[in-house]
Amino acid sequence: MSRLERNVNIVAVVVPFLGLIGAAVLLWHHFFGVDDVVVFAVMYLLSAVGVTVGFHRLLTHRAFQTHAWLRHLLAVLGSLSLQGPVIDWVADHRKHHTFTDEDGDPHSPHVGVGAGFRGMLHGLWHAHTGWLFKTHGQASARRFARELVEDPTMRRINRSFPLIALASLLLPFMLGLALGGGALAAGLSALLWGGLVRIFLVHHITWSINSICHFFGRRRFDTADHSTNVFWLALPSLGEAWHHNHHAFPRSAFHGLRWYELDPSGWLILALARLGLAWDVVRVTPERARAKLASAERHSEPA
Repeated sequence: MSRLERNVNIVAVVVPFLGLIGAAVLLWHHFFGVDDVVVFAVMYLLSAVGVTVGFHRLLTHRAFQTHAWLRHLLAVLGSLSLQGPVIDWVADHRKHHTFTDEDGDPHSPHVGVGAGFRGMLHGLWHAHTGWLFKTHGQASARRFARELVEDPTMRRINRSFPLIALASLLLPFMLGLALGGGALAAGLSALLWGGLVRIFLVHHITWSINSICHFFGRRRFDTADHSTNVFWLALPSLGEAWHHNHHAFPRSAFHGLRWYELDPSGWLILALARLGLAWDVVRVTPERARAKLASAERHSEPA
């Protein structure tokens, strides 16, 4: 990783955190209104859906197919999350699945971190944030995301990441101005909540899938990794926290496999399918899930 890439990642981590601190101070003085809630919610959903449905389930795992215009729109929305250019994101995540919790995994909390409590803390730090300064964006795009590299529009979106990052801050500011009748204070407040605070939360909820969902939680399938399901992260992550289910069935468009496993991203894909905007949606049948569960139970039996 070059010094420039590392410095950009440091800024991307630190500035939203400073925004969160500023928001907490202003909240103490009641500088938070309905318009801020609206802008925050809109920007959170747009950027988070871009990551979960776009970057992850569509582009990385090809869990469904859609029109080119929607495919590219989701790539732009995912880029609004400021988690790096789309092709780098996809390449990193496919590499993660190729070497899950083994040497080569860009963000495993279990590899090369030592033993004991100190090793656990080191591993969680690396998986959550530390990898951004070491292995982020280093996966070979030609090897792990060739079809995206060969897509001219996707390459253009990838190159436009700095402009999209700027738009990720400008858009909430403009929305705040519009809702606040042109008042500069309204625009700045929306920039704070719908920009910096929103980016901070989307970042850390996404990174929690790398760290918490490979260390704490529940497992029920036969997988050769440490992935877990973490129920309390399900809604803020839009269903991504059913991460063990995902590693058991990586191409599934639905990460929640039981009725009570809330999966808003899966619901959106289902809605797109009913509108004719998604097709070839990959599903896990109950029989296939039971077979995987039975396999896990057999492996857990004492010899």
